[in-house]
Amino acid sequence: METTHDATYLKQVDIFVNLNDEEIQELMSVAKRRAFRAGEVIFHRDDPGQVLYVIKEGKVKISIISPDGQEISLVVFGKGDCFGELALLDGEPRSADAIAIERVECYTLQRADFHKAIMKNPKIGIQVLEVLSRRLRKTDRQVEDLIFLDVYGRVAKKLLELSEEHGVKVSDGTLIDVRLTQQELASMVGASRESVNKVMGYFTEKQYISKDRHRITIHRMADLKRRIY
Repeated sequence: METTHDATYLKQVDIFVNLNDEEIQELMSVAKRRAFRAGEVIFHRDDPGQVLYVIKEGKVKISIISPDGQEISLVVFGKGDCFGELALLDGEPRSADAIAIERVECYTLQRADFHKAIMKNPKIGIQVLEVLSRRLRKTDRQVEDLIFLDVYGRVAKKLLELSEEHGVKVSDGTLIDVRLTQQELASMVGASRESVNKVMGYFTEKQYISKDRHRITIHRMADLKRRIY
């Protein structure tokens, strides 16, 4: 599986960005490539965590299931993101489900190989800490949003975040290149589907956004930003 293209790509991933060519080639020699179909479960919550995933193409949804069976979407990862690192670091089972939203290609590293890479290249450990710190800060902001923002503000902020992470410039705005249902968006902002449906209807009526086949385009970014607070 080892190719120059693969090595070049891996060097652009956050946790491996500071590695030199030789160190990247060592990782590539133990990494494997895997593909998942749209809708396929990559792992379930409470599964043993033995593999780190680095996305090459596609989108992956991280979610949990509430005691009453409702799915709560936590985050969507895309090209260049890694996931599954928590279980590799602490030895605990998976803390959430990972599901392919669309066809996904990724690189995988076994736990033993990942630990060996960290021991040999402490820079990887530092980069992992930085990634985890960013995700923890993002979680803190989400808790803050639940306390201080109304549903309109939370939806507006989430749409802007998704456009920053998964946005594609189009002629009339920014397309959020993630297939999201109203329920998934609602679970991301901690609101009911009915409430989010009302907010999205209002934003559509104001022409801040438009929707087509579960994809959202933002047309008036500044107006959406003003609606947060």
